[in-house]
Amino acid sequence: MKFNFRLYFILSFLAFVLCSCTSENRNAGKKVFRYNEAANIQSLDPAFAKDQAMIWVDVQLYNGLVQMDNELNIVPSIAKSWEVSNDGLEYTFHLRNDVYFHPHQLFKNGKRRVVAEDFVFSLNRIVDTKTMSPGAVFFENVEKINGKYSFFAPNDSTFVVRLKQAFSPFLGILTMPYASVVPEEIVNHYKEDFRKHPIGTGPFKFKMWKENVKLVLVKNEDYFEKDSLGQSLPYLDAVAISFIVDKQSVFLEFVKGNIDFISGIDPNYKDEILTRSGKLQPKYKDKINLITQPYLNTEYLGFKMDVNDEKNPLKDKRVRQAINYGFSREKMIKYMRNNVGYPGEFGIIPVGLAGFDSTINSYKYNPQKSKQLLQEAGYPNGEGMQEITLSTTATYLDLCKYIQQQLGLLGIKVKIDVNPPAALREHIAQGKTQWFRGSWIADYPDAENYLSLFYSKNHCPKGSNYTHFSSKEYDRLYEESILETDYEKRIALYKKMNAIIIEESPIVVLYYDQVLRFVQKNISGFESNPLNLLILKNVKKE
Repeated sequence: MKFNFRLYFILSFLAFVLCSCTSENRNAGKKVFRYNEAANIQSLDPAFAKDQAMIWVDVQLYNGLVQMDNELNIVPSIAKSWEVSNDGLEYTFHLRNDVYFHPHQLFKNGKRRVVAEDFVFSLNRIVDTKTMSPGAVFFENVEKINGKYSFFAPNDSTFVVRLKQAFSPFLGILTMPYASVVPEEIVNHYKEDFRKHPIGTGPFKFKMWKENVKLVLVKNEDYFEKDSLGQSLPYLDAVAISFIVDKQSVFLEFVKGNIDFISGIDPNYKDEILTRSGKLQPKYKDKINLITQPYLNTEYLGFKMDVNDEKNPLKDKRVRQAINYGFSREKMIKYMRNNVGYPGEFGIIPVGLAGFDSTINSYKYNPQKSKQLLQEAGYPNGEGMQEITLSTTATYLDLCKYIQQQLGLLGIKVKIDVNPPAALREHIAQGKTQWFRGSWIADYPDAENYLSLFYSKNHCPKGSNYTHFSSKEYDRLYEESILETDYEKRIALYKKMNAIIIEESPIVVLYYDQVLRFVQKNISGFESNPLNLLILKNVKKE
């Protein structure tokens, strides 16, 4: 039987409206924060928090040892303090004694306090191959003793982790939802169904989930964090998430006030809501607020560096550099993204992250430099150069066409190959693309997360070095940086690595992204952060 997507959408939307109307009557006077998630949520288990949709929900349901503030500083969460050994190998965390899991009938008296042994269970669960958590890779540096990972609980309030080698960004990894604490007895009770019966410690607790239609979280009355005046968080009574796929419909619901915020900008409504300079259109200034800031997301085009074809012009660094100089990123952002983002002229490290350096040699638009480099490479005005194939997805087709047109003026012939996102990811992982569109959103707030993309031992398909870039000097600096505990020295090493990437040009950085949030006027305390995490515990709704 042929699947009717239109009918499915209509029925889903009607279900959403009916659920909303029913809950409106039942929850009159309640402060409910509403947002839409166009991408489906696969699981509410933090072990599988691999994309933004799941991370946003998990931030409401769970806590870990540490968390990040809006300036990317790592601050206490369930751990009130910690120490790191002088050799950088051992981390000792001291836990609060007032953190409780969300109520559940399996707990004695309905609730249970979090103890250090819960973190031993939770992190061992992430690295257990039976769990198949995508977060396991972040804990490969934890030392093993007799086959067991070095997660220890000397007592109820002390948790210890021991690493194989010093790794300065390790605390940042512990801010990820993968490192959230979960209760062993509940996980063992539900097994795989824990994905839809989540029990955490977060500011909101699970209420109901009709997959692809609606998800509701309600206030955790026992939440441990308080505001600066000593008032318990969160302020909201509930969070309601809809799953409308059509972004134009979501925008209309937002304009009508039925959704409290939307994130990012879609081509369907970017000109309706934003001016060419990236400001709110005048007719919306009194209706909604716009929040922007640098986003730790670098959008780029990657070259496969180890192609076997000796005639492939991309093997020549000068050709890759000519491409980098060959189009105006500023015009691309202004006319195709309504000035949302920053020109990607300074390497892989994005704006807003320590290690970004705007004083370094940049790839500012310079067609004369491009022509000179092509001449030196033996391709005057592109003559004799074979056509280059750029693989992308439909979402980025307009940007790629712009680059195709600009490079064509220099004599560089580009063919665009449009792929479904999943197919493109697979082709990149298998090394089947010579030039591809990619992006990297920070997993944790350290430039190492970006620079690891070019470490030779991280070659895909096992690692994330999708370009297959290899440099002995780069590897030496990378290995030195992850052992360096002095912050300033580590940042200096990061800048040296970034300079190598600019010089060797395994990528064409397009732009550094911006967090873009549109929020209703009756919402306060709604802040932004460079990782685009959705933090709702401080939000108030009038």
